[in-house]
Amino acid sequence: MYAVILHYKAPPSEMDRHVDAHRAWLREHYAAGHFLLSGPQRPRVGGLILAAPMERAELDAILAADAFAQARLADYEVIEFAPTMTAPALASLAEKP
Repeated sequence: MYAVILHYKAPPSEMDRHVDAHRAWLREHYAAGHFLLSGPQRPRVGGLILAAPMERAELDAILAADAFAQARLADYEVIEFAPTMTAPALASLAEKP
């Protein structure tokens, strides 16, 4: 599983010009099962995506297709982790030993 932290490199007004395409990209990858949750940081300096387990190369290709990446408006910090404990509502996300 991956936590993807987006770091915006442009002011909100510039990000807003690409947000519809970014959200369409998010919807595509939710439908494909790649993304589990996402949202903007507060204050709005970036965002976060929780991505399902997959090969790192596949995730990199997915991220490269984001409108923010295509316009060079964000950097993506990818942190791979193994969820071993969860709240009961998220138990299906825990890795089994």
